[in-house]
Amino acid sequence: MSAGSDRADGDRPSVTACGLALPPPRRRIRGHHDGANARALAEWLEQRDEVSAVHYPGLPANRWYEAGRRYLPRGAGAVLAFELRGGVEAGRRFVDGLERFSHLANVGDVRSLVIHPASTTHSQPDEAQLAATGTTPGLVRLSFGIEHLADLKADLEAGFRAAKEAS
Repeated sequence: MSAGSDRADGDRPSVTACGLALPPPRRRIRGHHDGANARALAEWLEQRDEVSAVHYPGLPANRWYEAGRRYLPRGAGAVLAFELRGGVEAGRRFVDGLERFSHLANVGDVRSLVIHPASTTHSQPDEAQLAATGTTPGLVRLSFGIEHLADLKADLEAGFRAAKEAS
């Protein structure tokens, strides 16, 4: 690792330092549990009528599946994105309808996190600029923590119910 890749920006520790600060048992639990949740929920999301696409390298239909198998032999990780039908307002309502997921732009927490880029981090660019970045109006990113799978699924169901109110 080069010195520059682990350098902090101002008074914030680097990502590497934050990860190493977690107690070892928490790191081990997170690494196994969150990836299993991500895979199960990616498969579940693929079956939903409200979802037009799921982006997760652990799914055989994903264009990065073979690369994921090669470079991520212990699993495709705990982050996925999906395309929610209904656009920006559906995405906003989806996130607002969640209770267990924390509405944060970061990833890699022991808590499950959600972000709808088109209404938050990418709300300034116009549609052409969003398209150039691969950000669609209904894109939702999930980062899974260590919560129980059934609890996460129930929370996502609540989000889908809230998103239907947008249409």
